[in-house]
Amino acid sequence: MSTRLHALHAAGQSLWLDYIDRVMLSNGDLTRRIAEDALTGMTSNPTIFEKALAEGAAYDAQLATVDPTLSDRDAFFVLATTDVRAACDAFLGVYETTAGVDGYVSLEVSPDLARDAAGTVAEARRLWAIVDRPNLMIKVPGTVEGAEAIRTLIADGINVNVTLLFAIDAHARVIEAYIAGLEARAAAGLPINNVASVASFFISRVDSAIDKKLTAMAASSSAPADVLALEGKAAIANAKLAYRLFSASFSGARWEALSALGARVQRPLWASTSTKNPAFRDVLYVEELIGADTVNTLPPATLEAFRDHGEVRQSVTENVADADRTLAALEARGVSLQAVTDVLLAEGLASFEQSFVTLLGGLARKRATLAAGTR
Repeated sequence: MSTRLHALHAAGQSLWLDYIDRVMLSNGDLTRRIAEDALTGMTSNPTIFEKALAEGAAYDAQLATVDPTLSDRDAFFVLATTDVRAACDAFLGVYETTAGVDGYVSLEVSPDLARDAAGTVAEARRLWAIVDRPNLMIKVPGTVEGAEAIRTLIADGINVNVTLLFAIDAHARVIEAYIAGLEARAAAGLPINNVASVASFFISRVDSAIDKKLTAMAASSSAPADVLALEGKAAIANAKLAYRLFSASFSGARWEALSALGARVQRPLWASTSTKNPAFRDVLYVEELIGADTVNTLPPATLEAFRDHGEVRQSVTENVADADRTLAALEARGVSLQAVTDVLLAEGLASFEQSFVTLLGGLARKRATLAAGTR
């Protein structure tokens, strides 16, 4: 048992693994992590699947049986839904013992649908039906079109993991989409106590982008130390304000009417929590964002680091006024958080789409190789 990881869970933060591959699903590693590490969920994305499919031959046997007339995109989803279904089954015990609070596995819609609400809804419904597990979450990017799709999917009763959130205004938009979706579902006389959602707020990439600007500014500043004092502060400040928005949004008469019907809050999920700057503590983005009703999706290395030396305290509600001051200080120096987060969203969408293109290209080559070997 990992005392630190269990203490983190006891503090109100769920631990989800930001990784999936077929080997860990079949060799007992995932089962062990669930039992020993308080692991209660798992996420996937195109980049993760790209790496999993590119390494080794774990998928070759199934791929050889895939209908050769299927497109590479459809062939990928045959493989991905098989993995996600197996992972959902591994977490089913968690889902049941937590009464549906935890135990979720996420599968993302195709990245090229990020600006296509109708296409997102259609693919999400298709994937939901294929996996056919109550603890599946469909990942939808937090674009304007994504928010439109989220409202429809929640009204359908489909669990949603909103991904690629960087800005508070985008977070507000998807909270509204979630609540409106629940209201529509309730108005139709359908149950809302079995619908779940998380809002994945990306952390470390914000610091990486802003700190690069601060380093450049310090080089020409008459007071470089004052500029550099803001390094490593923006991402945590931004996330604390997101948590403040979450707390305010899921209170009051509107929410209480839904809560009385069994509705669950849309929990903030901290994503991109590995530390990119070696000068920072390697568990910085875990330790500073701990609180009730939160999720942290950890890459394996960050999980192992926290297991070894992470410290637990209720940190996400600490010094929120300082978070406001930090972001105001950045704005005063000409660093626009909105401009940075707009770029990060565009880059994130492009990166996931490129990973998907690369993945499909590799899959096409592997299918051709396997087909040639059978002739």
